[in-house]
Amino acid sequence: MARTRAATFEQQRDAMLATAARLFAERGYPAASIAELAAACGVSKALLYHYWRDKEQLLFDIADRYIDRLVALTEDVCARPAAPEARLRALIERFLIAYEHAGAFHRVLVQDVKYLSPAHRARVRAKQRRVVAAFADAIAAAAPALAASPLLKPVTMTLFGMMNWTFTWLRPDGPVAQGELARVIAELFLGGVRRVPAARREGRVVALARR
Repeated sequence: MARTRAATFEQQRDAMLATAARLFAERGYPAASIAELAAACGVSKALLYHYWRDKEQLLFDIADRYIDRLVALTEDVCARPAAPEARLRALIERFLIAYEHAGAFHRVLVQDVKYLSPAHRARVRAKQRRVVAAFADAIAAAAPALAASPLLKPVTMTLFGMMNWTFTWLRPDGPVAQGELARVIAELFLGGVRRVPAARREGRVVALARR
């Protein structure tokens, strides 16, 4: 008979996953040892290995679970009936709020995916591309002149650049909340994105998409 998991298996794994994400975010993946991870989780190394084969498998679990949440969030927003601008605003706001409530997971996804094995990295990157494609579609709907433009991808990645690195400077206890910043980013982005094709025609935008 197959051995059944304890009722607390998933709960304990999630708690250790969150602790490991915080440690990786604070120390960096290469610097955090299995011994430190076990100590931070309050368990033995043997128990840690019961849940994950090695440190790389643990990193993959952190990144993969988090990107799954972002994929689900994206699909939820895009499935709701909304005007193009409203949908893009909702995507920006929901993502920044998700970043706020999963700051350690977000930092690990942004900074440490490069340490994954090629197979694991490819799986995470494929899901990231799904998210980027959904944002690109939302941007094209809000600014139709970009839909067939080679600038659509660079413009999309510019938006992610505005959102993804807020953890490096935005303080949780600072005067600007994540939701308020989301509205500011949406205003900045939407206020300029429709001007991109015209600016390019007038010679003020470099064709970044040549890469």
